[in-house]
Parts: sequence; C-alpha cells; structure tokens
Amino acid sequence: MKPVQRISRAAWRAGSFLSGERAIPEETAVAFAYNGSSYAVMMATPQDLEDFAYGFSLTEAIVSSAGEIEKLEVIEGEAGIELQMWLSAGRGSAFTERKRHLAGPTGCGLCGLESLHEAMRLPPVVNSDLQIEPEEIMRAVDALAPAQTINRETRAVHAAAFWRPGRGMFAVREDVGRHNALDKLAGAIARAKVPASEGFLIFTSRVSIEMVQKAAMIGAPVIVAVSAPTSLAVRTAEAAGITLAAVARKDGFEVFTHMQRIGNRASAHVA
Repeated sequence: MKPVQRISRAAWRAGSFLSGERAIPEETAVAFAYNGSSYAVMMATPQDLEDFAYGFSLTEAIVSSAGEIEKLEVIEGEAGIELQMWLSAGRGSAFTERKRHLAGPTGCGLCGLESLHEAMRLPPVVNSDLQIEPEEIMRAVDALAPAQTINRETRAVHAAAFWRPGRGMFAVREDVGRHNALDKLAGAIARAKVPASEGFLIFTSRVSIEMVQKAAMIGAPVIVAVSAPTSLAVRTAEAAGITLAAVARKDGFEVFTHMQRIGNRASAHVA
C-alpha cells in the first residue's frame, strides 16, 4: 500500500472549477498483535511499519528493549495491515497479564485507557548531561522541513525527527498521526541501537502529555517542537527531567523546562 495517493478533484479558482489531481496521504487501519492476541488498532500512514511495531511496543511499555520482540510479520489484508509480533518468554507472560484492547483514531494519543491513573502515569526520569547550543537547535529546525518527503507532496502529515549534535539528522518519520510519527521514530532509533540520550527529538506538532511520556520511555533528554506545549506536558517534562523547547521557528524558540541543557545561558534575559 502506497503512503501517498493521487486523487482526482475539482478546484475552484478565479471564478470557475478546474479539474486535476492532488497528492494526499494514505490512512489505513494498523493492528498490533502480540503472541497471537490483538492489542491495538491505530489509523496510520502505511510506511515504516517495522519501525512502528517496535516503537509502539517500546513507548507503550509492552517491551523494554527491541530484543524482546523475537519475530515480526507485516500482514496486509483487505481491511488493513496487521503487525504480528512474538515476544520473548518472560515478556510474553507479562503481556498476557496486562492485555487490553485499544482502538485509536488518527488524533488519539491516550485512547482506550482503563483508568485515570494509567493516563496520568509518571514516566521514568531521564538523566543526561547532554549539552546543546541554541544554534544547533536552529540548524535542526531548518533541516526538518526539507527532510519531510511525504509532507512536501501532501502538506498533510506530521513528522518526528532525531538530531545528534555535531552529526546532524539521524532519522525522520512521518505519519498522519503525530503519536504514530514519534512511535515510528522510536522504533528506528531502537532498531539501529542508537542511544536516544545522544541527541534530541523534533516534532512538527504541539506537545501534549503523551508525547512527553513516549519521549521519556525511550530516554530522550530534550524535546524541540514547532508548536506550543500544553501546561500538563510542561509539568510532565519537568517531573521527567526532560528539557522542553517549543514554538521553534526561524527566529528562535522558547525553553519551558530544564534549561541547563541549552548552552549560552549567560545571554538569557527577561523580555
């Protein structure tokens, strides 16, 4: 299934309709199954599905490392795509005890949870001595848009990227869902065995609590977002030891938590 489709449309321009086509992103049901049991169904862009399988499993705490997934099969059917995974013996037993069913639309980040406690869970604390200069963040922000191949064609998907200071962009993943894009990126990082502590995440979307929770699960010490965070995301990032920078544009960015990781503090002042 192609991630981008060209669809016929009629466009109203200058007082009349013009026929033509538009590139739009594909959206399909992607089911996650572990040891033969269905767990979750998410609406997603059908690309980088192996990364999606590993990343979702890690950020949802189904596994603690990529090695606990012993086998993965991507099965495409008429109704959608199924990601069939088989877990190691110990992890498989733990999964059976916590199994739940989750159905999530495109914009869903905390769908199907069974309790308020589960939704508001405190993520693990991220400890990192990573230091980043403001100019490095600006280079990453400038490099993100050109790296979004699907969005350049459709203008309709989110992206999550991982940038390593001094080495540049490691990976970019795109999806119609911002949480899906982050899960795909998490999977790419884990499969490559690159420590998330070596760099920072970049989002094209707003930062809500579940984005911070997912970042903490993979040990990312810094989040940079093009849009603004929610107040709950700020509180969660503070508690998780994550540096949260947002509203990152061509003219700068704003830091909300743990500013000690961002260099050039001497020049900081109150506007």
